Amino acid sequence: MPETPILAHSGVLIASIQSALSDSEILSLRSQLLARISHKSVRGVVIDVSALDVLDSFATRTLNELASGARLRGAQTVVVGIQPDVALSMVLLGLTLRDAETALDLDAALGLLESAAGRRDG
Repeated sequence: MPETPILAHSGVLIASIQSALSDSEILSLRSQLLARISHKSVRGVVIDVSALDVLDSFATRTLNELASGARLRGAQTVVVGIQPDVALSMVLLGLTLRDAETALDLDAALGLLESAAGRRDG
């Protein structure tokens, strides 16, 4: 399976998950993103999960770990594109993204990060 692309744009890392990831692949993505936060001046991380029709407990926990690690490095994490059925399943299973913000799409996520940066700088 190809690696999840990670783009850098104006201090934000954007990772678009194109298909379901194995446990080892999501762990690798977490490590890659945390390493890139350490080497660049990154204020935010956006994870696009719009292509996923399932977000299991392991993936959810790993995204929370990523968000916690990013926060400790000074970056905010936003998960975008959670499909309605995935959101309902997460609620029914008691899964939350407590350490990450959520947004409907990339534009909303970038706006959220910009707003947070303005509050922090102002």
